[in-house]
Amino acid sequence: MKRVLISGASIAGPALAFWLRRAGFAVTVVEKAAELRVGGYPIDVRGTALDAVERMGILPRLRDLHISTRRLTFLDADGGEVVSLAPDAIIGGTEGGDLEIRRGDLIRTLYDLVRDDVEVRFGDTVATLTDGEDGVDVTFRSGRPDRYDLVIGADGLHSRTRELVFGDEAPFHHYLGYCFAGFTMPNDLGLFREGLAWSTPGKGAALYAVLDSEELHGFLVSARPEPPMEAFRNPEAQRDLIARTFEGDGWEIPRMVAAMREADDLFFDVISQIRMPRWSSGRVALIGDAAHAPSFLTGQGTSLALVGAYVLGHALTTIPDHTAAFAAYENRLRGFVEANQALVSKGQATLFPSTAEALERRNAKLRRLTTAPPTPARPEHSALTLPEFPVPVR
Repeated sequence: MKRVLISGASIAGPALAFWLRRAGFAVTVVEKAAELRVGGYPIDVRGTALDAVERMGILPRLRDLHISTRRLTFLDADGGEVVSLAPDAIIGGTEGGDLEIRRGDLIRTLYDLVRDDVEVRFGDTVATLTDGEDGVDVTFRSGRPDRYDLVIGADGLHSRTRELVFGDEAPFHHYLGYCFAGFTMPNDLGLFREGLAWSTPGKGAALYAVLDSEELHGFLVSARPEPPMEAFRNPEAQRDLIARTFEGDGWEIPRMVAAMREADDLFFDVISQIRMPRWSSGRVALIGDAAHAPSFLTGQGTSLALVGAYVLGHALTTIPDHTAAFAAYENRLRGFVEANQALVSKGQATLFPSTAEALERRNAKLRRLTTAPPTPARPEHSALTLPEFPVPVR
């Protein structure tokens, strides 16, 4: 029985733990947070990822949790309506197909699948890794030492596992020209299953209501030629940067900035992708955003994490040698990942235009969608067919 350590208990980590445990691996998941991190904006599960969750036996549960946003309304700088559309008209797909779920609901569902079969340690993380011929020696931040046959980094965009094994993030981090702040605020507008998106050249904001929640998800996004390095790891600098950027703007922006100032769940980051020449080294491999974050502009981060967990789990189950299994995982998945990362360059980033001309082109395109036939699902979402898993799901 191989001992496997997975760093990260968000989406990719528990999904991989599910498949490995079914195949008889002894799995430990370590998560630096003290408990499940179940906040955050709604996420999408599409295409091949639907097949993955169906094989996990959780598709009916996720369909029950589907939040079914009714419309997205785009606004100009003064708050006037540009156009109001069903989400499928913009991102593609059909009603009854793709899933939109609260991020926390998906994380709880995945955790419930593995909590009785997998050791999950909260409030700790990997401090050091020593990769050897016969195993990986790990020291945790708590001081605890241990040894594993394999270590998998599922610890997100700014992966500690990736840093320990592959070095500094900079060579793999591809900045896409925007930074953003996300937070929650009171639903004083009475929004219900809908989103509002405000834009002016180089800046955007969104308010998003999940069902009849008393809270809104707020987003403030701005174009910046270089990443705002001064704001990283300094929450007050982040708040000041966003407030300065949106100073003097109209609509609900002043109230959003005030809410952002007071939010206890502020999340600030740059919009970027992770692109690596390989996803494994020795006995350590990466999955999900740690290996190939596509950015939320693609809407495919969650789906790639679920599919990647299945593909890596299948490879390690069917190929005894870990080096060959890691190679098979990457060979099968890389084309799918790159096709979905390329969605940004195919126009997804134009939701936040940086010039007046680009903003007008976006608005004209959105207006045309009101009379166009429904947008089909993007072929990139279903471009990979999953192999049959050799171990029945119990």
